[in-house]
Amino acid sequence: MNEDQLLTYLKENDIKKIKFAFADIDGVLRGKVIHYKKFIDGLKQGYGFCDVVFGWDSADACYDNVKLTGWHTGYPDRPCRVDLSTFRTIPWNEDIPFFLGDFTQVDGEDLPACSRSLLKKVAQACGEMGYHPEFAQEFEWFNFRETPQSLQEKNFTGMESLTPGMFGYSILRTSQEDAYYNDLFNLLFDFNVPLEGLHTETGPGVYEAALLHDEVVAAADKAVLFKTAVKEIAYKHGITATFMAKWSENLPGCSGHIHQSLWNKEQSENLFYDASDQYNMSPLHKHYLAGQLHCLPHILPMYAPTVNSYKRLVEGAWAPTTITWGVDNRTTAIRILHPSEGYTRLETRTPGSDTNPYLAMAAALASGLYGIKNKLELTIPPTEGNGYQDKRNGSLAPNLFEAATMMKNSDLAKELFGGAFVDHFTNTRLWEWRQFAKSVTDWELKRYFEII
Repeated sequence: MNEDQLLTYLKENDIKKIKFAFADIDGVLRGKVIHYKKFIDGLKQGYGFCDVVFGWDSADACYDNVKLTGWHTGYPDRPCRVDLSTFRTIPWNEDIPFFLGDFTQVDGEDLPACSRSLLKKVAQACGEMGYHPEFAQEFEWFNFRETPQSLQEKNFTGMESLTPGMFGYSILRTSQEDAYYNDLFNLLFDFNVPLEGLHTETGPGVYEAALLHDEVVAAADKAVLFKTAVKEIAYKHGITATFMAKWSENLPGCSGHIHQSLWNKEQSENLFYDASDQYNMSPLHKHYLAGQLHCLPHILPMYAPTVNSYKRLVEGAWAPTTITWGVDNRTTAIRILHPSEGYTRLETRTPGSDTNPYLAMAAALASGLYGIKNKLELTIPPTEGNGYQDKRNGSLAPNLFEAATMMKNSDLAKELFGGAFVDHFTNTRLWEWRQFAKSVTDWELKRYFEII
């Protein structure tokens, strides 16, 4: 939709208000509902938005260790610009027109903290190399028969799962909650976030959804919108959905795997496919894979951005712990799939459902392109069997502090994403670790309160 078509649409449908949002550094959508006149006036110059949204964490506590904004800058407004190509209406909210925005600037000086702007730059570089990046993310999440108020009252203990027991791929459990289940599939389709599949995973009240693949920026848009849309639809049913990577030590974690392939500009040829290869992998595919494996330890926080992320990345929990790849192997960091020419792809399995999709996809694409540009050879052999035991090529950092510190000091990370982004992002992750480190946990109380 171009600007003229949009103005015609607003007039013909007597639109009085528009909603827009953008993703902060954690992938949380921040936005406003504005008058249609303000929306029209801001189409060219943007809409002023207080840059504190990039100067505080997911709990709105202001960082004390970032340069981009803070008390030292006075938290000024920054121009956020909507992307007209993201137009959709919200079917569960009066069909209000909705747009995604970012902080891409006309002079090319983007806000380093804007994750969507970062992904757009990586996607542009991919296009300039002659490739079309096709991506999709899948998510697992747990559902509870709770409200935000009840969670606070219970202090996040004794929560009621939507359904009981371990029942993966259950037809019965989804039928028991068919109003919610059908709303998810149907309303997301109407919201232009179509699902490829939706089913229960193993665990009480846990669902998994795979999104249909798309061009990388559009795919990330849909992934970001998916998480918020699921929460909003869930609220309508008296349900709270959580995308924590690991909410219980006794239950499986929640993944956010990213599927990806590179195609020619006409999107008529999958450049990852080669029928003559043992695994149908083209030389380009192998360079891309080699790049991801090489870069993985340097940019791990972009895949595992929270303290909780690393509770999922443990042995035997359906999430990787080593720098490995394999053919249809769910124990490795990267899984290669080649069921047919059209569906030959690479699946990056490190991301959890707590990722910021813009950052996770930027990490995957940039590291793959790094392998292509530098013609990295795939020297790491495929893992057969248990990837947790294959430590020949190293293991992933065990916590956010180590991962963020390595990325902060990595020249490779700065080469991929620029020093300003790496500095800001890693400082936000180190802040997150500090907030965790100073808190007193239930584990400590139970272990030490009486006996020590």
